[in-house]
Amino acid sequence: MAAQTYLHLHPLRCLPFPLRIQNPQNQTHHFKQKPRNPVVCKLRVAVIGGGPAGSSAAEALATGGIETFLFERSPATAKPCGGAIPLCMLDEFSIPLNLIDRRVTQMRIVSPSNLVVDFGKTLKPHEFIAMLRREVLDSFLRQRAESSGATLLKALVTNLVVPTSTREPYVIHYTMDNCQHQLAVDVIIGADGANSRVAKSIKAGNYTTAIAFQERIKLPEDKMGYYENLAEMYIGNDVSPDFYAWVFPKCDHVAVGTGTVCSKSDIKSLQHAIRARVKPKIEGGKVIKVEAHPIPEHPRAVRVRGRVALVGDAAGYVTKCSGEGIYFAAKSGRICGEAIVKASEGGENMINEDDLKREYLRNWDDKYFTTFKFLDVLQKVFYGNNAAREALVELCGDEYVQRMTFDSYLYKNLASGNRWEDAKMVMNTISSLVRCNIMGREVEASAQKILSRV
Repeated sequence: MAAQTYLHLHPLRCLPFPLRIQNPQNQTHHFKQKPRNPVVCKLRVAVIGGGPAGSSAAEALATGGIETFLFERSPATAKPCGGAIPLCMLDEFSIPLNLIDRRVTQMRIVSPSNLVVDFGKTLKPHEFIAMLRREVLDSFLRQRAESSGATLLKALVTNLVVPTSTREPYVIHYTMDNCQHQLAVDVIIGADGANSRVAKSIKAGNYTTAIAFQERIKLPEDKMGYYENLAEMYIGNDVSPDFYAWVFPKCDHVAVGTGTVCSKSDIKSLQHAIRARVKPKIEGGKVIKVEAHPIPEHPRAVRVRGRVALVGDAAGYVTKCSGEGIYFAAKSGRICGEAIVKASEGGENMINEDDLKREYLRNWDDKYFTTFKFLDVLQKVFYGNNAAREALVELCGDEYVQRMTFDSYLYKNLASGNRWEDAKMVMNTISSLVRCNIMGREVEASAQKILSRV
């Protein structure tokens, strides 16, 4: 049996047949891109994880003619999440407007000293930030993937057997309805979150994670009215030493939470602190749900290995500074799914690691590498201590900064600004940092010289 080729196994690979496939400790894949390798049946792909990343990948695959299996162990639950999505995602992913709980047109950012800046002054009349509940969004995306032709399996994946040959399938062991099953597939997309089992199976390496903790609080009607179209962000060592805390409005409640990388053991104390800072606004509210979840802090070093690709949180696609992940999860899933369709010519040919790197990773990095690096720098500059956070809030009062921020966030492109206004923004940043005792006066003097040459 060990000598069987993949072509012999192909007609039976959906059955629980015995396979002598081992998971080597030091596996290296070598794939030739050409000639193409036709498969006996349509290419089979398993997507493990049914959040925005996995559902978007499954939809793209099924729409492109690929036999697709979407695994989701807990369809009724969802990852703890602020639930904000950019305006462009509504059109790009055809999100029905009735899924939106709140249209946020006002944002306030509150400094460690409680300096408050209104951060929505430059929003245009048609612009807003959509707030959704993840359980609602995730369910919609899964159903759409299923209606596109993907097979939804409400199952827990317990093991992934990696083949020793490029001609053999990946074998997924899973539990469904209290029974053990196996499924053999050609390609796997890991969309199973920060603690990805798929990533561990392909030895994708460890990475740093944060913890997000939030409480959903049902407020009295008069206090809920205050948050009708308002979201708040709080920064300071008391609520997070390296991130921010939030109050985001939902349909009939608010999500109050915080996150951290370096002080995970103190997460409940940090949550107590954000509740204390917003106490007058949420007093009388009732906690209806408590949630916590790991959040990746940077992309994994390995995102493709063999015929396995990682997307969403499993790949580490959560931005620094803002902590945004929903859009990038869905986008990475779609790009990966479309890459497999293209490389396999609609499921007619086998693909390999080089195909995934060329059609998926290169496309992704070309689009978003700069965005992720830029936000990483911003977090290092402004989230290090309270003085830097005060400078950040001060800068957020500038209308040009707000317009550039919203253009980049709402439409997912690093906005191209005015050269002179950009230079002034740099100077204002340095001046704010100087006022907050972060940088020396000599730096400001040097910057003035640079500005005079612009």
